[in-house]
Amino acid sequence: MPNTPASRGPSSGRATVPGALAPTSGARARVSAANAPSSPAAPGVYGRPSGPPPDRPGRTPGNGGEYSGRKKIRPRWGRIALVAGCAVLLLALLAGIGGYAYYRSVDAGLNRDDPFSQITGGRPAKTVDGALNILLLGSDSRDPDNKGKAGEWRTDTMIVMHIPADHQHAYLISMPRDLYVHIPKSQTTQYGNTNAKLNASFSWGGTPLTVQTIEEYTNVRMDHVLLIDFGGFKQVIDALGGIDMNIEKDITSIHPPKRQFKKGMNHLNGDEALDYARQRYQFADGDFARMRHQQEMMKAILDKAVSSGTVSNPAKLNSFLKAVTKAMTVDKDFSLADMALQFRNLRSNDLTFMVSPNDGSKKINGEDVVVPDKEKATALYDAVRNDKMNDWMAANGPKPSASPSKAK
Repeated sequence: MPNTPASRGPSSGRATVPGALAPTSGARARVSAANAPSSPAAPGVYGRPSGPPPDRPGRTPGNGGEYSGRKKIRPRWGRIALVAGCAVLLLALLAGIGGYAYYRSVDAGLNRDDPFSQITGGRPAKTVDGALNILLLGSDSRDPDNKGKAGEWRTDTMIVMHIPADHQHAYLISMPRDLYVHIPKSQTTQYGNTNAKLNASFSWGGTPLTVQTIEEYTNVRMDHVLLIDFGGFKQVIDALGGIDMNIEKDITSIHPPKRQFKKGMNHLNGDEALDYARQRYQFADGDFARMRHQQEMMKAILDKAVSSGTVSNPAKLNSFLKAVTKAMTVDKDFSLADMALQFRNLRSNDLTFMVSPNDGSKKINGEDVVVPDKEKATALYDAVRNDKMNDWMAANGPKPSASPSKAK
């Protein structure tokens, strides 16, 4: 099991979430706003930029912060978020509902770009045919904690999703934005070729440099890259009639209208779910809590789509798919129709969430960074590369609890 600050016990629900907090319990409730009725809240992922720009005296890109003092790269991919993983898996499980022709038509309407075109250096080899490794990148253009100007973009959510060759499971590995790694030299800017926070790679070289950085760190070849607007998932959740999430503890949102979230199972609309998934300051493990809640939101969306009859109601299904694909951008070789047919048997209980192995936070060059656990990370990504995650989970995953009869 990865050694992370989030390593507190199993998560709620059927999906396995190594490194997540134990579930809370309680009656289902509605979320209330402290100062105003429920209204759209500005979406957000992972807080405000850290550190001054690199052109300030005494500051170099090697410190690995977010840099607002220079012109940043505006990605052609649009607004993006980790919920791309939810979109892919959900669309996959719907394959048998509307037929191949329908999914081909959805394919044709997806936004596309080529995140691999600017990668000129060597890439890891593809080692196992049939297995897929998909990089999910995310940010939130309307994050209330993001004080940058329009056009200044960064990606704060990075997930490596591994689907084994037997297509019976999916492993989603969240990579902390502040993970301290080597970033290769950017092909389009003067930055890179230094150690820095992982999310600086996007600021310095866009999606290609982010892919190159993660491939270098993991030695895993990415087959596809998916991006989606986190804030845009408000419409997705509302199209489902809301979702049920287990709130860890009583908190008040730091963002207007200062909603109050009560411990226990809550039914949340799109605004409420996104607001809760943004909170981090109220939790001891900060960004790790936010990653955990976003993972739980993914699972809740998957469960609701299946249980609410969306998949069996053509009108609901079409409305839902339009909401999902509207914000999604994929690489030029990604086929939604093919993915749907290959992974149609996946359900939320077939997902395992985890966090990239790390030794927690420390200060380097005056900044708080997340230090990789290189030994454990190497073992994990070797298992991903060689499609041996079943073996890795047997050795490192959460152990079953002893039955009462056997407990001493």
